[in-house]
Amino acid sequence: MEIGQIVAIGLISVILGLILSKQNPEWSMYIRIAAGIIIFAVIIDRLGIVLEIVKRMSEKIDIDIIYIEIVFKVLGIAYISEFGAQLCKDAGESSIASKIEFAGKVLIITVSAPVMLALMDIITRIIP
Repeated sequence: MEIGQIVAIGLISVILGLILSKQNPEWSMYIRIAAGIIIFAVIIDRLGIVLEIVKRMSEKIDIDIIYIEIVFKVLGIAYISEFGAQLCKDAGESSIASKIEFAGKVLIITVSAPVMLALMDIITRIIP
Protein backbone atom coordinates (compact mmCIF):
# COMPACT_ATOMS: atom_id res chain seq x y z
CA MET A 1 0.00 0.00 0.00
CA GLU A 2 1.63 3.18 -1.21
CA ILE A 3 -0.03 5.53 1.25
CA GLY A 4 1.53 3.53 4.06
CA GLN A 5 4.95 4.01 2.49
CA ILE A 6 4.34 7.72 2.03
CA VAL A 7 3.21 8.19 5.62
CA ALA A 8 6.16 6.13 6.88
CA ILE A 9 8.61 8.24 4.86
CA GLY A 10 6.99 11.39 6.22
CA LEU A 11 7.03 10.25 9.84
CA ILE A 12 10.60 8.96 9.68
CA SER A 13 11.78 12.22 8.13
CA VAL A 14 9.96 14.26 10.79
CA ILE A 15 11.48 12.21 13.60
CA LEU A 16 14.97 12.37 12.10
CA GLY A 17 14.54 16.08 11.46
CA LEU A 18 13.54 16.74 15.05
CA ILE A 19 16.45 14.72 16.39
CA LEU A 20 18.98 16.35 14.09
CA SER A 21 17.59 19.89 14.39
CA LYS A 22 19.15 20.20 17.84
CA GLN A 23 22.56 18.98 16.77
CA ASN A 24 22.82 19.98 13.12
CA PRO A 25 19.99 22.08 11.63
CA GLU A 26 21.41 21.85 8.09
CA TRP A 27 20.99 18.08 8.02
CA SER A 28 17.43 18.46 9.23
CA MET A 29 16.69 20.64 6.22
CA TYR A 30 18.32 18.13 3.86
CA ILE A 31 16.20 15.34 5.31
CA ARG A 32 12.99 17.32 4.78
CA ILE A 33 13.90 18.09 1.18
CA ALA A 34 14.94 14.50 0.48
CA ALA A 35 11.69 13.19 1.99
CA GLY A 36 9.66 15.50 -0.23
CA ILE A 37 11.51 14.36 -3.34
CA ILE A 38 11.15 10.68 -2.39
CA ILE A 39 7.41 11.07 -1.79
CA PHE A 40 7.05 12.82 -5.15
CA ALA A 41 8.97 9.99 -6.84
CA VAL A 42 6.65 7.41 -5.26
CA ILE A 43 3.51 9.04 -6.66
CA ILE A 44 4.82 10.09 -10.08
CA ASP A 45 4.00 6.68 -11.59
CA ARG A 46 0.36 7.03 -10.53
CA LEU A 47 0.06 10.31 -12.37
CA GLY A 48 0.80 8.57 -15.66
CA ILE A 49 -2.00 6.10 -14.99
CA VAL A 50 -4.44 8.93 -14.27
CA LEU A 51 -3.46 10.68 -17.50
CA GLU A 52 -4.08 7.52 -19.50
CA ILE A 53 -7.52 7.01 -17.92
CA VAL A 54 -8.57 10.59 -18.66
CA LYS A 55 -7.31 10.28 -22.22
CA ARG A 56 -9.49 7.19 -22.75
CA MET A 57 -12.48 8.93 -21.19
CA SER A 58 -12.04 11.98 -23.42
CA GLU A 59 -11.98 9.76 -26.50
CA LYS A 60 -15.28 8.17 -25.47
CA ILE A 61 -17.09 11.47 -24.89
CA ASP A 62 -15.58 13.13 -27.95
CA ILE A 63 -13.81 16.07 -26.32
CA ASP A 64 -10.91 17.53 -28.21
CA ILE A 65 -7.76 16.11 -26.62
CA ILE A 66 -6.08 19.53 -26.80
CA TYR A 67 -8.38 20.85 -24.08
CA ILE A 68 -7.73 17.84 -21.87
CA GLU A 69 -3.98 18.31 -22.33
CA ILE A 70 -4.27 21.96 -21.34
CA VAL A 71 -6.18 21.07 -18.19
CA PHE A 72 -3.51 18.57 -17.21
CA LYS A 73 -0.71 20.99 -17.98
CA VAL A 74 -2.39 23.50 -15.69
CA LEU A 75 -2.77 20.87 -12.96
CA GLY A 76 0.85 19.81 -13.42
CA ILE A 77 2.11 23.37 -13.17
CA ALA A 78 0.00 23.95 -10.06
CA TYR A 79 1.19 20.80 -8.29
CA ILE A 80 4.85 21.19 -9.23
CA SER A 81 4.99 24.87 -8.30
CA GLU A 82 3.27 24.14 -4.99
CA PHE A 83 5.69 21.27 -4.33
CA GLY A 84 8.70 23.47 -5.12
CA ALA A 85 7.36 26.31 -3.00
CA GLN A 86 6.80 23.99 -0.04
CA LEU A 87 10.35 22.68 -0.35
CA CYS A 88 11.63 26.24 -0.28
CA LYS A 89 9.48 27.06 2.74
CA ASP A 90 10.83 23.97 4.50
CA ALA A 91 14.33 25.26 3.81
CA GLY A 92 13.38 28.63 5.30
CA GLU A 93 13.32 30.48 1.99
CA SER A 94 9.79 31.87 1.93
CA SER A 95 10.72 34.71 -0.45
CA ILE A 96 11.87 32.24 -3.10
CA ALA A 97 8.77 30.14 -2.43
CA SER A 98 6.49 33.10 -3.14
CA LYS A 99 8.33 33.75 -6.41
CA ILE A 100 7.88 30.12 -7.44
CA GLU A 101 4.16 30.40 -6.69
CA PHE A 102 3.94 33.61 -8.72
CA ALA A 103 5.77 32.01 -11.65
CA GLY A 104 3.38 29.06 -11.49
CA LYS A 105 0.38 31.37 -11.69
CA VAL A 106 1.83 33.23 -14.69
CA LEU A 107 2.55 29.93 -16.45
CA ILE A 108 -0.99 28.71 -15.76
CA ILE A 109 -2.44 31.82 -17.38
CA THR A 110 -0.09 31.41 -20.34
CA VAL A 111 -0.94 27.74 -20.87
CA SER A 112 -4.67 28.30 -20.46
CA ALA A 113 -4.79 31.23 -22.91
CA PRO A 114 -6.02 29.07 -25.84
CA VAL A 115 -8.98 27.88 -23.77
CA MET A 116 -9.81 31.44 -22.73
CA LEU A 117 -9.60 32.59 -26.37
CA ALA A 118 -11.87 29.76 -27.50
CA LEU A 119 -14.35 30.65 -24.78
CA MET A 120 -14.33 34.30 -25.81
CA ASP A 121 -14.91 33.23 -29.42
CA ILE A 122 -17.94 31.17 -28.39
CA ILE A 123 -19.32 34.06 -26.33
CA THR A 124 -18.94 36.53 -29.18
CA ARG A 125 -20.79 34.16 -31.51
CA ILE A 126 -23.67 33.79 -29.05
CA ILE A 127 -24.01 37.49 -28.23
CA PRO A 128 -24.61 39.58 -31.36
